[in-house]
Amino acid sequence: MMNADSMHVGVTAWLRLGRGLAVCVVALGALCASTSAHAQAPTRLNKVIDAIENGQAAVANVHWRFVDMEHSPFSGELVQSVLAEMDKDRDPDGRMRLAPLVRIPQEGDEDFKWAVKQVLDIGGYGVILPHVDTKEEAVRFVRSMRYPPQKSSSAPAEPRGERGWGPGGAMRLWGMGGAEYAAKADVWPLNPDGELFAVAMIESQEAVDNIHEILEAPISAIMVIPGDMAMDLGLGPNPSERNHPEVDANFDTVLKACQAQTRVICGAGDGRVRTEQRLAEGWMFFLPL
Repeated sequence: MMNADSMHVGVTAWLRLGRGLAVCVVALGALCASTSAHAQAPTRLNKVIDAIENGQAAVANVHWRFVDMEHSPFSGELVQSVLAEMDKDRDPDGRMRLAPLVRIPQEGDEDFKWAVKQVLDIGGYGVILPHVDTKEEAVRFVRSMRYPPQKSSSAPAEPRGERGWGPGGAMRLWGMGGAEYAAKADVWPLNPDGELFAVAMIESQEAVDNIHEILEAPISAIMVIPGDMAMDLGLGPNPSERNHPEVDANFDTVLKACQAQTRVICGAGDGRVRTEQRLAEGWMFFLPL
C-alpha cells in the first residue's frame, strides 16, 4: 500500500486544510476575531464526499484509503484490523485522516450482499464492487448498502434497502448511537445526508456499452480500471508506462458519458504517472495504481 508521500507533489494540492474563523463580542462591545482550525466540528464524516462537495477530486491516500479484498484473501478480521489501525489515525477534529473504502472480491453478477453487509457493519465508509456490467447489477448494489426505509426518514425510499441491522462495530468506529448511525448510513448522493460511498467498477466492453444505463442507477461513483479492461478486450496486459489505445478510448467514452450527467461521480484508476493527466481530464474520484 503506497502512502501519501509517494504520490506526485501536484496531487496534494487537492487536499485543502479547513480553517475556521471564531468571532466573539466582549462585554464592552469590542470585536475580537481569531482563527482556529477547530472552531466548529465538521458535519461530514466521509472525506471522499467532503472533498467532492467542495469541488475537489477525492484521491486515494490523500482523502481515502483503498482496502483491497479482491486480489487479497477476503477476511472480515483483516478488514476489522485495518479499520482499528485507521481508528488511531485521526485529525484534530476527530475524523479519520482517510476514509476507508473496501473493494470486495465478489463481482456484480455474484451474490455480494453478505460481503457488503459485513464490510459496513465493521465500519467501512464505502464499498467498491468489481465488474459491474449492467444497470440492474448497480441497482442491486445500492439496495445491499441501504437499510429498509424508515417512517421517520425523509430520504428517498427507492431503491428499497435490504441491509440487515447489526452495526455494532460501525457505531463504535463512527462514534455514535444507533439512531444517528441509521440516519447517516445511507448512500450519497441518493440521500444527501448519507455518508456511504458506493463505487461500481467499469472493467469490460459490456460495461462501457451499457455506461449510460449504469449511470441511471443511484450509485455514488463509477471507476474505470485499465488492467481488466485490456484483458477483456483481448489485448493482454497494458504495456509499461502506458495503456493500449483501445483502453484509453474506452476511458474517453466513459468520461464523456459521465460528464453528460451531474449525479454520479466520474472515477478512474490508472498508473501513478498519469495521475495529473486524469485529474486534468476531469475525473473526480481517483485511485493511482
